Formats: sequence, C-alpha cells, structure tokens
Amino acid sequence: MIPERGTLPPVRVVHLGLGGFFRAHQAWYTGAADDADDWGIAAFTGRSRGLAEALNRQQGLYTLVVRGPERDDMEVQRAVSQAHPGSDLPAWSEYLARPDVAVVTLTVTEAAYARRPEGTPDLDREDVRADIAAIRRGDPVATVPGRLVAGLAARRAADAGPLAVVSCDNVPGNGRLTADVVTALSEAAEPALAVWIRDHVSFVDTMVDRITPHTTDDDVHAVAERTGWHDEVPVVTEPFTEWVLSGAFPAGRPQWDTAGAAFVDDVHPYETRKLLLLNAAHSLLAYAGSERGHETIAEAMQDDECRRWLDQWWDEAVRYVPLPEQELADYRAALVERFTNPRIRHTLAQIAADGSQKLPIRLLPVLRGEREAGRMPPGAVRILAAWIDHLRGFGAPVKDTGGGPYQERSGSVGDVIARLAPDLADDGELAASVQDVVRPPRTGARA
Repeated sequence: MIPERGTLPPVRVVHLGLGGFFRAHQAWYTGAADDADDWGIAAFTGRSRGLAEALNRQQGLYTLVVRGPERDDMEVQRAVSQAHPGSDLPAWSEYLARPDVAVVTLTVTEAAYARRPEGTPDLDREDVRADIAAIRRGDPVATVPGRLVAGLAARRAADAGPLAVVSCDNVPGNGRLTADVVTALSEAAEPALAVWIRDHVSFVDTMVDRITPHTTDDDVHAVAERTGWHDEVPVVTEPFTEWVLSGAFPAGRPQWDTAGAAFVDDVHPYETRKLLLLNAAHSLLAYAGSERGHETIAEAMQDDECRRWLDQWWDEAVRYVPLPEQELADYRAALVERFTNPRIRHTLAQIAADGSQKLPIRLLPVLRGEREAGRMPPGAVRILAAWIDHLRGFGAPVKDTGGGPYQERSGSVGDVIARLAPDLADDGELAASVQDVVRPPRTGARA
C-alpha cells in the first residue's frame, strides 16, 4: 500500500534530470527544509517515460535508503509533487511561465551542456543548430540548453518575472557555464530574448556531493520487506551529504540552509576540493581499479596498489585546493571512510562513463600545475594511463558520448594527450612517462 500522500506542496521548483542523485540530494534538501510545505517540485526526466510514470503511480512518493556501514535508514520522500518525461515540452514551458515558480534546478551530467572541448558553447552541433531554428519557429527542442531557452522564452512571454537557474552538475563554475550556453543559444535564436535573460535570470554556482549508486532489484525487495510497501523506484545513498551554493534567488528559494545547505560568497574552493579529491579519485579507481578486476569503489579500496595510487594522487592534488591543510586532511580521511563503506555498491563502470568530459576538469589542473613546477606526478600519470587503457578496451566498458575521437587515437599516447590537452602535446617527458605505464593496444588498434 502506498503511504499517505497528504497535501501536495505547490510547484515552485522545476527540475531537469529526474534520477537517483536528484532524489537523494536536491529533493531531499527541499523536503527537509523548514518550509517544505511551500515548495513542491515538478521534475522532468532527461527523455525516458518509465521513471516519471512509476513516480506518478506512487503520487510522487519514494523511499530514500540511507545506507551506512552497518544499517539502513529508510524514509519516504514527499518533495516531488509531479513527475514528467523529458519529452513533455508543453508542461515544461507551462511551469516556467508560472509566476510562482522561482527556481529551476539541473542534474544532467557534464556532457549535456553542449560545449566544445575548450568549454565554449558549441553552436555548430547539429542538434544545437536544430534547436536554434526550432526556438525561432516555436517548435519542440531537444538539447538541455534548448529546453532552458525555450522555457525562459515562455516565461518572458507570460511576463512571469525573474527566477534562478541552479546547475547541480560536477562542472567548475557551473552557474557561469550554464549562463554562457543559455545566453549564446538565445542570442543566436532571438537577441531580444538574450537581453531579457540577462536582466531577469540569475545563474547560481553550486557544489553538490552525495554518492548515489544505481538501485538494484535487491534494494527494491529490501524496501518492500522492511516497509510493507512495494516501492518501484527507491533510491539508495550514503549518510554523507553536502550542498554549497553562491548566487542570487530573485524570486525566493526554499530554506535549504535549515536542512544543512551552505550559502557562501565563493563556491570555488569547495568545488575544487570535490573535483580534485573526490571526483578525480573516483576516475582513478574506475579506470585503474576495473582494469585490475574490481567492480566497485569499496572493492578497489581493499586493493593495496589502488590505495597507493590514490594517496599519490591526493598528495599531488591538495596543492591545488585553496583550503587549510587540516581541513584537507580531514576531508581525505572522510573520503576513505565513505569509499570503504562496503554496503554502498558504487560501480566502477557507472563512474567510468563519459571520461572525455570528466577528465579535463578533474585531472588537467593538477597535471598542468605539476608540469609547470617541473615535477612528473605519478598519480596524475596513473589516471591518464588508466584512462587510455580503458579506451583500448581494458577494464570497464567504454560508454562515452564524446569518446570516439579519443578511442580512434588510443593507439598513440601522444595523440591522446594532444587532443586532451593541446598545450601538453610537445611534452615528450610526460608522454614517455605515460607510455611506461599503459598496456599495449589490443589487436587492431592504431599504432
């Protein structure tokens, strides 16, 4: 039997990227805020219908399973008032045209922002060009930036007032990045719309952190056995959670700070800490650990060799995080505790996806800094070599929307480095160090 729904909170937040992380993080903070009854969420999937339909069958309710090292805590979450498939573009625009809607949040992954490798908006992409034409005609759009621009166009047409757009993806300066792609696309489609967006829309920078592995059938059965409710779409997460935000909310926001979110003047130190110490560590374990036969973060952490590589990387990376030394030491210790939780099955294959989008922001700041200082960093070299091995077919399977050009070049270490970081293309010492670590290409790879 479905738990009692109660009165639906009015929709004042619209979210794109309805998945496990959003439901364990932004939706949890919204539901735990002191004013939760005033802030319902209308959440949209990327494209699929299945999750939205399942949530709606459950009146937006789902179980959050907080999995500690020894026990699970389960609590029904009520912040999602309505779920929609990403294809429901009329509903998306209708919500954004409501004056009561004050915030749009996003969890869409790094690859969804339609950027060139150097980070600028890619208006030459076929799907982006199609969206620009569609916005001019008032037709349906397909990309994430296209959906944002189309929704904001509907808000301007309705004279619904200002709002905040809050990216919750692991990208440095994610608010600025979102502003850049939205502004570039709107300028190309309708310059007057770009002016309105600049005057009425704020883009908030954030750092988000909560490990959320894929839910398994065993998790579904465990929730049913414990609660007596057959929840089709529970979410499993770890006890730790963190959310740091910086920016304006011109139409208001939930009291996320009463649930533990932090509002600061500058997110940069915190996002740098997470990208370099947590996310890059995940990439290292995903590629090097899966290559050694491990399936999860916890398994890789039991491997002394993986732990040695991880400490090498962290020793290098802390030099580039602008926070006090003791705070960084405490954060490293907390990461070890989180990573070794054997009851969080965070698969290396899941983490390994879209490396071509992730490594430039997780690896290159440290690699560049160490080479500029005249040092050859073994931790950074190991990450790069393990990723090249991954591209060559070792370890976790390649699932990377932008990885094709790298796979084509994976037979040559120098070619991969030149594409990943053109400024390091002539660093023969670096290429030689990586070459010493990588495995030979599989038969058929280009030499």
